[in-house]
Amino acid sequence: MMSRILVVDDEEDLQTLIRQKFRKQIREQKYEFHFADNGVSALEKLNEVPEIDIVMSDINMPEMDGLTLLTKLADVSPLIKAVIVSAYGDMQNIRTAMNRGAFDFITKPINFADLTLTMEKTLQHTKHLKETIKAIKENDILKMYVDESVLNFMGKREFESTLLAIETIEATVVFIDICGFTSFAENEPADTVVKLLNEYFDEMVKIIIENDGFIDKFIGDAIMAVFKDDYHLDRAVDAAIAIRDKINKLSTSKTPDQYQPKVSIGIKSGEMISGNIGSSTLKRLDYTVIGDTVNTAARLQDVAKENQIIITEACYDQIKSSFQCEKVGSIEVKNKAKPMLIYQVLE
Repeated sequence: MMSRILVVDDEEDLQTLIRQKFRKQIREQKYEFHFADNGVSALEKLNEVPEIDIVMSDINMPEMDGLTLLTKLADVSPLIKAVIVSAYGDMQNIRTAMNRGAFDFITKPINFADLTLTMEKTLQHTKHLKETIKAIKENDILKMYVDESVLNFMGKREFESTLLAIETIEATVVFIDICGFTSFAENEPADTVVKLLNEYFDEMVKIIIENDGFIDKFIGDAIMAVFKDDYHLDRAVDAAIAIRDKINKLSTSKTPDQYQPKVSIGIKSGEMISGNIGSSTLKRLDYTVIGDTVNTAARLQDVAKENQIIITEACYDQIKSSFQCEKVGSIEVKNKAKPMLIYQVLE
Protein backbone atom coordinates (compact mmCIF):
# COMPACT_ATOMS: atom_id res chain seq x y z
CA MET A 1 0.00 0.00 0.00
CA MET A 2 1.45 3.36 -1.05
CA SER A 3 1.98 6.08 1.56
CA ARG A 4 1.52 9.72 0.57
CA ILE A 5 3.81 12.28 2.20
CA LEU A 6 3.62 16.07 1.96
CA VAL A 7 6.96 17.88 2.39
CA VAL A 8 6.57 21.58 3.28
CA ASP A 9 9.80 23.58 2.91
CA ASP A 10 10.91 26.66 0.99
CA GLU A 11 14.39 25.26 0.25
CA GLU A 12 14.44 24.66 -3.50
CA ASP A 13 17.04 21.89 -3.34
CA LEU A 14 15.09 19.77 -0.85
CA GLN A 15 12.65 18.39 -3.43
CA THR A 16 15.53 17.08 -5.53
CA LEU A 17 17.29 15.67 -2.48
CA ILE A 18 14.14 13.87 -1.29
CA ARG A 19 13.52 12.37 -4.71
CA GLN A 20 17.13 11.17 -4.93
CA LYS A 21 17.28 9.67 -1.43
CA PHE A 22 13.96 7.84 -1.78
CA ARG A 23 14.12 7.04 -5.49
CA LYS A 24 13.92 3.27 -4.88
CA GLN A 25 10.81 3.58 -2.68
CA ILE A 26 9.23 5.98 -5.18
CA ARG A 27 9.95 3.60 -8.05
CA GLU A 28 8.45 0.71 -6.07
CA GLN A 29 5.41 2.90 -5.30
CA LYS A 30 5.97 2.61 -1.58
CA TYR A 31 6.07 6.41 -1.16
CA GLU A 32 4.41 9.19 -3.13
CA PHE A 33 5.82 12.63 -2.28
CA HIS A 34 4.01 15.94 -2.68
CA PHE A 35 5.66 19.31 -2.08
CA ALA A 36 4.70 22.80 -0.89
CA ASP A 37 6.89 25.82 -0.19
CA ASN A 38 4.91 27.25 2.77
CA GLY A 39 1.93 26.61 5.03
CA VAL A 40 -0.59 28.28 2.74
CA SER A 41 0.31 26.15 -0.28
CA ALA A 42 0.45 23.09 2.01
CA LEU A 43 -3.20 23.58 3.01
CA GLU A 44 -4.12 23.96 -0.67
CA LYS A 45 -2.27 20.75 -1.48
CA LEU A 46 -4.08 18.89 1.32
CA ASN A 47 -7.40 19.95 -0.15
CA GLU A 48 -6.26 18.76 -3.58
CA VAL A 49 -4.91 15.43 -2.28
CA PRO A 50 -6.95 14.41 0.80
CA GLU A 51 -5.29 10.96 0.81
CA ILE A 52 -2.01 12.40 2.17
CA ASP A 53 -0.98 10.42 5.27
CA ILE A 54 1.66 12.60 6.95
CA VAL A 55 3.16 16.09 6.70
CA MET A 56 6.86 16.88 7.17
CA SER A 57 7.26 20.62 7.64
CA ASP A 58 9.98 23.20 8.21
CA ILE A 59 9.33 25.98 10.75
CA ASN A 60 10.71 29.15 9.15
CA MET A 61 8.82 29.79 5.87
CA PRO A 62 7.17 32.80 4.18
CA GLU A 63 3.40 33.50 4.30
CA MET A 64 2.69 30.78 6.90
CA ASP A 65 5.32 29.11 9.09
CA GLY A 66 5.32 25.49 10.20
CA LEU A 67 4.12 26.13 13.76
CA THR A 68 1.09 28.01 12.44
CA LEU A 69 0.45 25.22 9.95
CA LEU A 70 0.23 22.76 12.84
CA THR A 71 -2.76 24.66 14.24
CA LYS A 72 -4.57 24.37 10.89
CA LEU A 73 -4.03 20.71 10.11
CA ALA A 74 -6.78 19.27 12.31
CA ASP A 75 -9.42 21.33 10.53
CA VAL A 76 -8.29 20.06 7.13
CA SER A 77 -7.53 16.44 8.00
CA PRO A 78 -8.25 15.21 11.55
CA LEU A 79 -6.17 12.04 11.23
CA ILE A 80 -3.05 13.51 9.64
CA LYS A 81 0.17 13.58 11.68
CA ALA A 82 2.98 16.09 11.28
CA VAL A 83 6.74 15.83 11.78
CA ILE A 84 8.67 19.09 12.14
CA VAL A 85 12.01 19.10 10.27
CA SER A 86 13.90 22.26 11.18
CA ALA A 87 17.25 23.79 12.00
CA TYR A 88 15.55 25.59 14.90
CA GLY A 89 15.84 22.72 17.36
CA ASP A 90 15.77 24.59 20.68
CA MET A 91 13.51 23.37 23.48
CA GLN A 92 11.07 26.25 23.07
CA ASN A 93 10.35 25.33 19.45
CA ILE A 94 10.10 21.64 20.32
CA ARG A 95 7.65 22.30 23.15
CA THR A 96 5.57 24.65 20.98
CA ALA A 97 5.49 22.10 18.17
CA MET A 98 4.49 19.26 20.49
CA ASN A 99 1.83 21.36 22.20
CA ARG A 100 0.37 22.12 18.78
CA GLY A 101 0.14 18.46 17.87
CA ALA A 102 3.44 17.56 16.18
CA PHE A 103 4.08 13.82 16.28
CA ASP A 104 7.88 14.15 16.22
CA PHE A 105 10.71 16.63 15.66
CA ILE A 106 13.87 16.23 13.54
CA THR A 107 16.70 18.76 13.36
CA LYS A 108 18.63 19.87 10.29
CA PRO A 109 20.98 19.00 8.69
CA ILE A 110 18.83 15.97 7.96
CA ASN A 111 20.06 12.52 8.92
CA PHE A 112 18.18 10.49 6.30
CA ALA A 113 18.45 7.22 8.22
CA ASP A 114 16.75 8.89 11.19
CA LEU A 115 14.25 10.58 8.86
CA THR A 116 13.30 7.24 7.30
CA LEU A 117 12.72 5.63 10.71
CA THR A 118 10.66 8.60 11.85
CA MET A 119 8.58 8.55 8.68
CA GLU A 120 7.88 4.83 9.07
CA LYS A 121 6.94 5.26 12.73
CA THR A 122 4.60 8.14 11.92
CA LEU A 123 3.03 6.32 8.97
CA GLN A 124 2.46 3.27 11.16
CA HIS A 125 0.75 5.44 13.78
CA THR A 126 -1.47 7.04 11.13
CA LYS A 127 -2.33 3.62 9.73
CA HIS A 128 -3.32 2.46 13.20
CA LEU A 129 -5.57 5.52 13.65
CA LYS A 130 -7.31 4.84 10.34
CA GLU A 131 -7.82 1.19 11.24
CA THR A 132 -9.27 2.23 14.58
CA ILE A 133 -11.65 4.68 12.91
CA LYS A 134 -12.73 1.89 10.57
CA ALA A 135 -13.38 -0.36 13.56
CA ILE A 136 -15.39 2.41 15.21
CA LYS A 137 -17.56 2.78 12.13
CA GLU A 138 -18.07 -0.95 11.75
CA ASN A 139 -18.64 -1.83 15.40
CA ASP A 140 -19.95 1.41 16.91
CA ILE A 141 -17.15 1.35 19.50
CA LEU A 142 -15.19 4.33 20.77
CA LYS A 143 -11.90 3.49 22.48
CA MET A 144 -9.55 6.25 21.49
CA TYR A 145 -8.90 9.97 21.64
CA VAL A 146 -11.66 11.77 19.75
CA ASP A 147 -12.27 15.45 19.11
CA GLU A 148 -14.82 17.50 17.17
CA SER A 149 -12.82 17.19 13.93
CA VAL A 150 -12.97 13.41 14.11
CA LEU A 151 -16.68 13.69 14.82
CA ASN A 152 -17.08 15.46 11.50
CA PHE A 153 -14.89 12.86 9.79
CA MET A 154 -17.01 9.96 11.04
CA GLY A 155 -20.40 11.58 10.65
CA LYS A 156 -21.55 13.71 13.55
CA ARG A 157 -25.15 12.53 13.78
CA GLU A 158 -24.18 8.90 13.90
CA PHE A 159 -21.70 9.20 16.77
CA GLU A 160 -22.52 12.38 18.68
CA SER A 161 -24.56 10.66 21.40
CA THR A 162 -21.72 8.20 22.06
CA LEU A 163 -18.93 10.75 21.98
CA LEU A 164 -20.57 13.23 24.31
CA ALA A 165 -21.81 10.64 26.80
CA ILE A 166 -20.51 11.08 30.35
CA GLU A 167 -20.37 8.10 32.69
CA THR A 168 -19.04 7.15 36.09
CA ILE A 169 -16.71 4.16 35.98
CA GLU A 170 -14.65 2.05 38.37
CA ALA A 171 -11.05 1.90 37.16
CA THR A 172 -7.38 2.32 38.06
CA VAL A 173 -5.24 5.29 37.07
CA VAL A 174 -1.44 5.07 36.81
CA PHE A 175 0.92 8.04 36.54
CA ILE A 176 4.46 7.18 35.40
CA ASP A 177 7.20 9.83 35.42
CA ILE A 178 10.74 9.51 34.04
CA CYS A 179 12.91 10.76 36.89
CA GLY A 180 15.49 13.44 36.18
CA PHE A 181 14.67 13.66 32.49
CA THR A 182 13.86 17.38 32.54
CA SER A 183 17.25 18.39 33.93
CA PHE A 184 18.97 15.92 31.58
CA ALA A 185 17.09 17.40 28.58
CA GLU A 186 18.21 20.95 29.34
CA ASN A 187 21.82 20.12 28.45
CA GLU A 188 21.36 17.88 25.42
CA PRO A 189 20.62 18.42 21.69
CA ALA A 190 16.94 18.56 20.85
CA ASP A 191 16.99 15.54 18.54
CA THR A 192 18.67 13.43 21.24
CA VAL A 193 16.06 14.46 23.80
CA VAL A 194 13.06 13.71 21.59
CA LYS A 195 14.48 10.42 20.31
CA LEU A 196 15.24 9.12 23.81
CA LEU A 197 11.89 10.22 25.23
CA ASN A 198 10.03 8.50 22.39
CA GLU A 199 12.05 5.31 22.94
CA TYR A 200 11.24 5.29 26.66
CA PHE A 201 7.56 5.99 26.00
CA ASP A 202 7.42 3.23 23.39
CA GLU A 203 8.74 0.64 25.84
CA MET A 204 6.21 1.70 28.48
CA VAL A 205 3.28 1.82 26.08
CA LYS A 206 3.95 -1.76 24.91
CA ILE A 207 3.73 -3.01 28.48
CA ILE A 208 0.57 -1.02 29.23
CA ILE A 209 -1.14 -2.43 26.15
CA GLU A 210 0.02 -5.97 26.99
CA ASN A 211 -1.82 -5.61 30.31
CA ASP A 212 -5.00 -4.35 28.61
CA GLY A 213 -4.58 -0.75 29.69
CA PHE A 214 -4.78 2.32 27.47
CA ILE A 215 -2.88 5.59 27.30
CA ASP A 216 -5.00 8.52 28.43
CA LYS A 217 -2.34 11.12 27.65
CA PHE A 218 1.35 12.01 27.57
CA ILE A 219 2.22 14.84 29.95
CA GLY A 220 5.72 16.16 29.33
CA ASP A 221 7.96 13.24 30.28
CA ALA A 222 5.16 11.37 32.05
CA ILE A 223 2.36 8.99 31.04
CA MET A 224 -1.17 8.76 32.40
CA ALA A 225 -2.66 5.31 31.81
CA VAL A 226 -6.06 3.84 32.69
CA PHE A 227 -7.07 0.24 33.36
CA LYS A 228 -10.72 -0.81 33.30
CA ASP A 229 -12.85 -3.96 33.59
CA ASP A 230 -11.99 -7.13 35.56
CA TYR A 231 -8.93 -7.09 37.85
CA HIS A 232 -8.03 -3.58 36.69
CA LEU A 233 -5.95 -2.83 39.80
CA ASP A 234 -3.96 -6.08 39.54
CA ARG A 235 -3.24 -5.48 35.86
CA ALA A 236 -2.18 -1.91 36.59
CA VAL A 237 0.28 -3.05 39.26
CA ASP A 238 1.61 -5.81 36.99
CA ALA A 239 2.24 -3.19 34.30
CA ALA A 240 3.91 -0.80 36.76
CA ILE A 241 6.32 -3.48 37.98
CA ALA A 242 7.15 -4.55 34.43
CA ILE A 243 7.76 -0.93 33.37
CA ARG A 244 10.02 -0.27 36.35
CA ASP A 245 12.06 -3.40 35.60
CA LYS A 246 12.22 -2.71 31.86
CA ILE A 247 13.39 0.89 32.25
CA ASN A 248 16.04 -0.19 34.76
CA LYS A 249 17.46 -2.60 32.19
CA LEU A 250 17.75 -0.08 29.37
CA SER A 251 21.33 0.40 28.19
CA THR A 252 23.14 3.64 28.94
CA SER A 253 25.58 3.13 26.06
CA LYS A 254 23.56 5.32 23.69
CA THR A 255 22.88 8.16 26.12
CA PRO A 256 25.13 11.16 26.81
CA ASP A 257 26.88 11.10 30.20
CA GLN A 258 25.60 7.52 30.67
CA TYR A 259 22.17 8.80 31.73
CA GLN A 260 20.20 5.93 33.27
CA PRO A 261 16.42 6.45 33.28
CA LYS A 262 14.36 5.56 36.32
CA VAL A 263 10.63 5.86 36.89
CA SER A 264 8.43 6.94 39.78
CA ILE A 265 4.86 5.66 39.74
CA GLY A 266 1.59 6.53 41.50
CA ILE A 267 -1.46 4.24 41.37
CA LYS A 268 -5.01 4.81 42.61
CA SER A 269 -8.09 2.71 42.04
CA GLY A 270 -11.67 3.89 42.43
CA GLU A 271 -14.57 5.79 40.94
CA MET A 272 -14.00 8.44 38.26
CA ILE A 273 -15.87 10.36 35.57
CA SER A 274 -15.22 9.32 31.98
CA GLY A 275 -16.15 11.42 28.96
CA ASN A 276 -15.12 13.76 26.16
CA ILE A 277 -13.84 16.82 28.02
CA GLY A 278 -12.30 20.03 26.70
CA SER A 279 -13.19 23.15 24.73
CA SER A 280 -15.67 23.14 21.88
CA THR A 281 -14.49 26.66 20.99
CA LEU A 282 -10.99 25.33 20.31
CA LYS A 283 -12.47 22.20 18.75
CA ARG A 284 -10.30 20.26 21.12
CA LEU A 285 -11.78 17.54 23.33
CA ASP A 286 -10.03 14.70 25.14
CA TYR A 287 -11.76 11.42 25.84
CA THR A 288 -10.41 11.18 29.36
CA VAL A 289 -11.10 10.50 33.02
CA ILE A 290 -11.30 13.06 35.84
CA GLY A 291 -12.07 13.12 39.55
CA ASP A 292 -10.54 12.62 42.97
CA THR A 293 -9.12 9.21 42.07
CA VAL A 294 -7.18 10.71 39.17
CA ASN A 295 -5.94 13.65 41.24
CA THR A 296 -4.80 11.35 44.05
CA ALA A 297 -2.87 9.09 41.64
CA ALA A 298 -1.01 12.17 40.40
CA ARG A 299 -0.20 13.23 43.97
CA LEU A 300 1.11 9.73 44.75
CA GLN A 301 3.42 9.91 41.75
CA ASP A 302 4.68 13.29 42.99
CA VAL A 303 5.83 11.78 46.30
CA ALA A 304 7.22 8.58 44.74
CA LYS A 305 11.00 8.36 44.52
CA GLU A 306 13.11 6.58 41.89
CA ASN A 307 11.90 3.00 41.36
CA GLN A 308 8.99 3.47 43.77
CA ILE A 309 5.44 2.37 43.00
CA ILE A 310 3.20 4.14 45.51
CA ILE A 311 -0.39 3.06 46.32
CA THR A 312 -3.01 3.96 48.93
CA GLU A 313 -4.01 1.84 51.89
CA ALA A 314 -7.27 0.90 50.17
CA CYS A 315 -5.36 -0.39 47.15
CA TYR A 316 -2.93 -2.23 49.43
CA ASP A 317 -5.85 -4.06 51.09
CA GLN A 318 -7.01 -5.25 47.68
CA ILE A 319 -3.68 -6.57 46.40
CA LYS A 320 -1.72 -7.56 49.53
CA SER A 321 -2.38 -11.26 48.97
CA SER A 322 -0.92 -11.09 45.45
CA PHE A 323 1.93 -8.56 45.72
CA GLN A 324 4.71 -7.91 48.19
CA CYS A 325 4.24 -4.41 49.60
CA GLU A 326 5.79 -2.26 52.32
CA LYS A 327 4.33 0.53 54.42
CA VAL A 328 5.91 3.93 53.67
CA GLY A 329 4.03 6.15 56.10
CA SER A 330 1.53 8.99 56.06
CA ILE A 331 1.60 12.00 53.75
CA GLU A 332 -0.34 15.23 53.52
CA VAL A 333 -2.39 15.42 50.33
CA LYS A 334 -3.83 18.61 48.88
CA ASN A 335 -7.59 18.97 49.50
CA LYS A 336 -7.57 16.06 51.97
CA ALA A 337 -8.50 16.79 55.57
CA LYS A 338 -6.53 13.87 57.01
CA PRO A 339 -3.07 12.45 56.22
CA MET A 340 -3.05 9.51 53.81
CA LEU A 341 -1.29 6.24 54.62
CA ILE A 342 0.69 4.99 51.63
CA TYR A 343 2.51 1.77 50.67
CA GLN A 344 5.07 0.89 48.04
CA VAL A 345 4.86 -2.20 45.83
CA LEU A 346 8.06 -4.21 45.93
CA GLU A 347 7.37 -7.31 43.84
